[in-house]
Amino acid sequence: MPNIKSAKKRVLVNDKKTEQNKAIRSAVRTEIKKLELLIKENKLDEAKAALPGAFAIIDSACSKNIIHANNAANKKAKLAKKIDAAINSVPSTAEQPAPVVNAEPAEETAPATPVVEEAPAKKTRKPRAKKADTEKAE
Repeated sequence: MPNIKSAKKRVLVNDKKTEQNKAIRSAVRTEIKKLELLIKENKLDEAKAALPGAFAIIDSACSKNIIHANNAANKKAKLAKKIDAAINSVPSTAEQPAPVVNAEPAEETAPATPVVEEAPAKKTRKPRAKKADTEKAE
């Protein structure tokens, strides 16, 4: 335990800030869990509506240096990706095309013969004269 008055105050202030940071971190986790639960229960409209609120809480924690900026961006991207994946995986009856009735068969065409290109000839290098050969020539 510290003996100096300023050190005692630092301990008290640090404990208080730790509790505040813990509460904010917990709020971020709670908000993420709420969104994931909405996605799991297939309440996609509610999840999409709650997404800006979750982003605000994550951004608030980031601005207070409780979580790192990259961590905040990663959390936001994961949430958005989960909601988009859930929305795109649910087939909508209004967006499905009508079935084609009385379609005429397409004309049969002969398969095209594949064009085979010849590989270019490999370039060969001239052999270099060795140092011993050049000394003999002189």
